[in-house]
Amino acid sequence: MACHKPSVMLRIKPLYRIANRQASLYIQPLTSEVINEIVYTSYKSETLLSLVNNKPSELKMTQIKTAKFTVIKQHICEKIESGAWQQHAKVPSENELAEQFSVSRMTARRALQELTEQGLLIRSQGSGTFVATFKSQSSLLEIRNIADEIQERGHQHYAKQIILRAVEVNNEVAILLGLAEGDNAYYSEVLHFENDNPIQLEQRYVSSKLVPNYLQQDFTNVTPHEYLSTEAPLTEATHEIEAILATSNVCQLLAIETNTPCLQVKRRTWSSQGVVSLATLTAAGHKYRLGSHLTF
Repeated sequence: MACHKPSVMLRIKPLYRIANRQASLYIQPLTSEVINEIVYTSYKSETLLSLVNNKPSELKMTQIKTAKFTVIKQHICEKIESGAWQQHAKVPSENELAEQFSVSRMTARRALQELTEQGLLIRSQGSGTFVATFKSQSSLLEIRNIADEIQERGHQHYAKQIILRAVEVNNEVAILLGLAEGDNAYYSEVLHFENDNPIQLEQRYVSSKLVPNYLQQDFTNVTPHEYLSTEAPLTEATHEIEAILATSNVCQLLAIETNTPCLQVKRRTWSSQGVVSLATLTAAGHKYRLGSHLTF
């Protein structure tokens, strides 16, 4: 019996139709900077919401609750960052945290829930909460610019443009891009770096009809995603995710051992005028994981 590799397909409707959701795929190593950003962003967001939604008389009480909530998150992050809690270590329960920090159980629950949503913890019903595996976190439901993600972590993004040219497409690519077999499309290969570490190889076919000036761009200064978002704004996308064994060429570009298992995402995007691009994003499997959280 043939053995088929599992894959996941996710269809994302136009962003303006998604209520309370975002649509990305991005790479976020769980470094100390990221852990601190999780806490800071949560505190900042809660405080801004309180300024908008609460009366002045209620603001002080909201900030007190936010501070308690942030203290718990900071405590958990510090334990993980210091190595006191290793991956898969069990985290104190809601009741234990509530007693330790003199807060309500609801406050403790929110701290655990948000860190779970952000990929730092794993919650198992009936067993408790545990420290997640130390891999990077990628979201299935957000399409963001990788350069922005890296810069938000306080790191430097730069890209190496490997290929940028017109190519004749085969039958599979033609179908996916809505072209006729033998038509020309534009093809780019860009290697993305975080500081000095190559983290993602982006291979992308682009419709020459919808984006005629693609070959005139310098993708060391702007990412393909950023450029396409301006020229052909995203209205719809699909993702296919699977585990692969990387070729020797891909391994060399990503600076990993030969035949290292990798996580590969195939993304097809539409604008209002049709299919814009078909991208294959490859990253080392031992460094990354995929996750998502939906709010309805």
